[in-house]
Amino acid sequence: MGPWIVLAIIVGSVIFVVSIYNRLIALRNRFKNAFAQIDVQLQRRHDLIPNLVESAKAYMAHEKDTLSAVTDARSSAMGARSAASNHPDNGNAVAALGKAESMLSGALANFLAVSENYPELRANENISQLMEELSSTENRIGFSRQAFNDAVMTYNTYREQFPNNFIGGLFGRFEAAQLLKIETEAARIVPKVSF
Repeated sequence: MGPWIVLAIIVGSVIFVVSIYNRLIALRNRFKNAFAQIDVQLQRRHDLIPNLVESAKAYMAHEKDTLSAVTDARSSAMGARSAASNHPDNGNAVAALGKAESMLSGALANFLAVSENYPELRANENISQLMEELSSTENRIGFSRQAFNDAVMTYNTYREQFPNNFIGGLFGRFEAAQLLKIETEAARIVPKVSF
């Protein structure tokens, strides 16, 4: 083999490694961007909840435990969201966010079920508008979560394929990403709200 052939093989190998590395970076940035979209919707959800709880307090004076559960679950979800938004590539942070959001969804579902016992609450225009905004936000979260999970799956599949797994392992920067899951069946059920 001549020196030009050896040089061509080396240059071709470097280009091949660089292209795989760059593709891994692009896919990782894509799922981080998808998480940023979830983060926006979760922030909106977390901002709506205090208004809903405050508005419902006047009607649900005997349901302090229900309102406290929603408030506590919101606080936990906000902390988990903050940790995950700082490091969406940290699988533990994303898993903790999924659990916290599941608890919040469960608390909100319980709140909606209890609110059925208060017709004057359901008739309140402010509460009705907040419930509608919350329902719309839940739908946006679902779409954003699907886009995030699709981006994570594409990234994970690419990083696990050969020789990508070997090349990614050389750099040590490409850990598996975690899907954002809803952990409880109760949280998977979309609450029906009718006023």
